[in-house]
Amino acid sequence: MKAAIYPGSFDPVTYGHIDIIKRAADIFDSLTVSVLNNKVKTPLFSVDERVNILKEVTKDITNVSVESYEGLLVEYCKQNNAGVIIRGLRAITDFEYELQLAQTNRKLGDEVDTIFLTTSLEYAYLSSSTVKEVASFGGDISKFVPPFIADMVYEKFGAGK
Repeated sequence: MKAAIYPGSFDPVTYGHIDIIKRAADIFDSLTVSVLNNKVKTPLFSVDERVNILKEVTKDITNVSVESYEGLLVEYCKQNNAGVIIRGLRAITDFEYELQLAQTNRKLGDEVDTIFLTTSLEYAYLSSSTVKEVASFGGDISKFVPPFIADMVYEKFGAGK
């Protein structure tokens, strides 16, 4: 069984993330979407909220599970018998950063590889940061995230749409 992990902050989950999840789930027998509990950042949503949101958006994808993790990604992969890390790429600027991470992870655990999936063109511009910025000014984020996530984002900013 070939298992992969798609790690990220997912703050909030966007249509771009969902696209990568669906495509990776078609490639691997088992995909774990793993929400990083990064104590350095101050996220909009708590780890538990992000896990629950991801569980909702992936509920119909039978080979996808969702959980949180902290610590080194390579160690987490080893603990979960996952030999592949999935990362999405939007632009060449993403590639430079992601390549450095992939090479570092490979040095830390040579049994774990990274596979990059390029973002579908319709989501190439999209990031969680963009969603938060647009929402913070009361802008329409309906093209960026599913409706229930949009409602949750607006609620966090104290604005209704």
